[in-house]
Amino acid sequence: MSKPSALGNVIIEAARKAGRSLARDFGEVEYLQVSKKGPADFVSNADHRAEDIIYEHLTKARPGYGFVMEERGIVEGSDKTNKFIVDPLDGTLNFLHGQPHYAVSIALEREGKLFSGVVYDVAKNEIFWGETGRGAWLGQRKLRVGGRRNLEEAVIATGTPWVGKAEEYHDRFAREIQVMTRSVAGLRRYGSAALDLAWVAAGRFDGFWESHLNPWDIAAGMVLVREAGGAVGEISGKGDVLQTGSILASNADLQPQLERKLKQAGARTPNVD
Repeated sequence: MSKPSALGNVIIEAARKAGRSLARDFGEVEYLQVSKKGPADFVSNADHRAEDIIYEHLTKARPGYGFVMEERGIVEGSDKTNKFIVDPLDGTLNFLHGQPHYAVSIALEREGKLFSGVVYDVAKNEIFWGETGRGAWLGQRKLRVGGRRNLEEAVIATGTPWVGKAEEYHDRFAREIQVMTRSVAGLRRYGSAALDLAWVAAGRFDGFWESHLNPWDIAAGMVLVREAGGAVGEISGKGDVLQTGSILASNADLQPQLERKLKQAGARTPNVD
């Protein structure tokens, strides 16, 4: 069994602290569902509290490191080689509706490359962690991506464009769904990209794709998939995933098959045979 480095333990502890705060707030969400005002403001405050906890813990443990955070944005550090990429609450809509599927996601980028990642499933108390050269782990279990080679046997996760996105994004996604539903055993939309990627690393999903994501949504999960022996790339097959926000993750056998299907969907009249 591999153990996290000292840095890995620092990140895990930050995620756990934020998770405890979110769990307490989550316990109040159900009571707010019936109020006229609704729980949106409350959840926003919960998000900020969790981010404050992470920021305070990591700045104390690693002073000088920079940050890319969902709420604070970019925080420049004196150490230009290290920066944390943080989503204090991934799966906000689930949280808002009292659905226990949300996560804390923290990654470290070192010298321009993703080095370490932690995704904490708060409701299930599952800590997924990965680090360059140490593999990906869930507790004492080393993670490996699923071994399925045929799309017709695969369960694939995705995320849907939300209201307010440009119409072209919705149109493209509709074509992707048309192609995928005719190609795979099943599709899942659980509402947390960080957990979707963690589940690919754990072999619970055989693949995941989504477009127009932010770096903090996917950075930690990318480390997990990579360290679990999986493939992570841009949907088009080229470009920097963290820059474009369009990600495709799977095992080495399914990755090119999924990429071809998504390219078909890019056409106005996709060939779905």
